[in-house]
Amino acid sequence: MSNLYVLYEHAAGFSLFSVKEFEEVSMFLPQVESSVTDLAKFNSIVKLAGFAPFKTAIAALENINAISEGIVPQDLLSFLDDFFAKLKKKKCTLGIADAKLGAAITEAIGVQCSHFGVVPEILRGVRFHFAKLVKGFTDKSAGVAQLGLGHSYSRAKVKFNVHRSDNMIIQSIALLDQLDKDVNTFSMRIREWYSYHFPELVKIVPDNYMFAKSAKFIKDRKNLTQEQLEDLEKIVMDSAKAQAIIDAAKMSMGMDISIVDLMNIELFAERVVKLSEYRKKLSTYLHNKMNLVAPNLQSLIGDQVGARLISHAGSLTNLAKYPASTVQILGAEKALFRALKTRSNTPKYGLIYHSSFIGRAGLKNKGRISRFLANKCSIASRIDCFLEQPTSVFGDTLKQQVEDRLKFYESGDVPRKNIEVMKEAIEAAGQEAAATPQSDKKKNKKKKRAAEDEGEANGASNGNGAAAEAENGNGNDDGEPKKKKKKNKNKNKEALVA
Repeated sequence: MSNLYVLYEHAAGFSLFSVKEFEEVSMFLPQVESSVTDLAKFNSIVKLAGFAPFKTAIAALENINAISEGIVPQDLLSFLDDFFAKLKKKKCTLGIADAKLGAAITEAIGVQCSHFGVVPEILRGVRFHFAKLVKGFTDKSAGVAQLGLGHSYSRAKVKFNVHRSDNMIIQSIALLDQLDKDVNTFSMRIREWYSYHFPELVKIVPDNYMFAKSAKFIKDRKNLTQEQLEDLEKIVMDSAKAQAIIDAAKMSMGMDISIVDLMNIELFAERVVKLSEYRKKLSTYLHNKMNLVAPNLQSLIGDQVGARLISHAGSLTNLAKYPASTVQILGAEKALFRALKTRSNTPKYGLIYHSSFIGRAGLKNKGRISRFLANKCSIASRIDCFLEQPTSVFGDTLKQQVEDRLKFYESGDVPRKNIEVMKEAIEAAGQEAAATPQSDKKKNKKKKRAAEDEGEANGASNGNGAAAEAENGNGNDDGEPKKKKKKNKNKNKEALVA
């Protein structure tokens, strides 16, 4: 008969509870379930055997982070090791909530762990009565500890997630798509509304943004004169169009509308113009974010398609985990399952259809180029996700490979081998990485030299020059000439090689 001990991880610390009559209790599982809420009955079976409180809030957060990932923290390991060492060679079983953590504990200290049977019900009772089972605890103090640790844990998780700025890209592309729909709807409304007064303007200015600006500027067509030609030309960016608008205003067949109606049209046109301008700013913001988070994916398929892939996957990390076959049909899930249900042809492309490469490919080669492009997108997303120093070298290289493959389908020109292209890209990325730290090193050297000069000046005035030099590690005057000699030697070597 083995003794059962249950490990419970609380916000205040780790606790071990001994369970009496383990074999008998496990046989009467329904009775245990019903008596969990009764403290008197539960306390007769479960007793506190050991408690190891967390010393600080930081220690609590570190321990809970390790446990959430299935890793045994050092504090828990030492607590369990000391506890089971006192029991010597008694047969023990440790009840635990997480199977992954149980496997790690078994591997670390050799104690058999269990997470099924009566253990979940015992843990439920411990969680319910924890403040009464541990001396010195109250419901209020336990709640405060849980709330504080919960906030710290959530804050740490959110900070980790924000680091890659995936959420900013997801929200930006969602807002951009919504703005496109709204701006198109509002533009259609302003065209229809203002056309009652000036119907000829629609044919002269077909662009939605320019039409809204023109409507806002013109207002009542009867007041439009030749003197306003220059201002109108700045809006439509064409002198011929500006003159055509003035001529059409004189001979327009539109009806006269009141000042109140014109005011409402002007306000609505202003709102459409502002929305269009904000859309441009948002597009620039998305471009900058993509350049920071996924520069290779951006170089390969552009800002919007890359952002839509990240948004559909949920994050850049999720996209990096997908195989190329999944990336190829990402966004065409309905068509895929419909095809599987009806046993018809599966879709060849999803979101990547909006890429310019598939539009340029011939009808027969669309499926081929989409498969090849999905493969390169998968590689680019993995590079962006796991590369420490972001660079767009690989994205440009992968884009060139897709271009070469398009040429191969059209003209039959055999593209270069992938291994050769990737070797060149790795070398270029290495050179770029090597070039960046050099400038930083130079800046650091200049700062150090300035600090040295200040230290020497302060040392001379205070009579403590030697001490200041010793602290800064710049000490002797002999240090600088030695560095110069080394540089001279290097220069001489380069001259000899040349």
